[in-house]
Amino acid sequence: MAATAAELGVDSFAADVTDPEQVQRLADHVVARHGKIDVAVNNAGVGPTARIRDLTLDDWRWMIDVNLFGVIHGIHSFLPVLTSNPHGGYIVNTASMAGLTTIPGVDMAAYTAAKMGVVGITEILAAELAADGASVGASVLCPGPVLSHINSGLRSRPADQQGALTETDPLTEAEGPLADLEWKDPLEAGTLVIDGIRSGRLHLITHPELWWAVGDRFAAIERAFDITAR
Repeated sequence: MAATAAELGVDSFAADVTDPEQVQRLADHVVARHGKIDVAVNNAGVGPTARIRDLTLDDWRWMIDVNLFGVIHGIHSFLPVLTSNPHGGYIVNTASMAGLTTIPGVDMAAYTAAKMGVVGITEILAAELAADGASVGASVLCPGPVLSHINSGLRSRPADQQGALTETDPLTEAEGPLADLEWKDPLEAGTLVIDGIRSGRLHLITHPELWWAVGDRFAAIERAFDITAR
């Protein structure tokens, strides 16, 4: 982290996003150092996989603590700072394409549970901010495969937790349309986020070609409503 911060010419501050007190200290540090916060991005995430039948309760708790409560803690600490800005601000929560759909054969139940929560929270947050007339916007980033280090998250898992999660990447063994997906460069994803902030778009999508998966899920739900209405 220190090397990356030096390369970018920015500050760094280590914080465990599963600990609300550490996230609050991060927010306090940034305000003390810079006087305000204009944009907050809740991006920390881990992506190990396992089938539901093999997941331990420790697996579920850790995945949800990082991927969902990490975002909740970020909102809790940073939103008051953003709304206090005279000129407003912006908050971006990183979810995943798994926050919009499920993909058969991909063992991402704990990950999907958390990321669908992030999508729902951000949609409600954006609606509440708009209803309040706040000068703060919110977007949710739903990336497909990006060349990041999300699959090295087990290195930060508490040593006293036991579970079945592994860091094998399910997309590297995928067949059909998933096998042909382009892995995006992080700079491309970052540019999308900047454009989304400037335009105020709610949903930020790195791989529009994955609409087939999302559209199939929505179509199945629509059919269920049609059957219920008869």
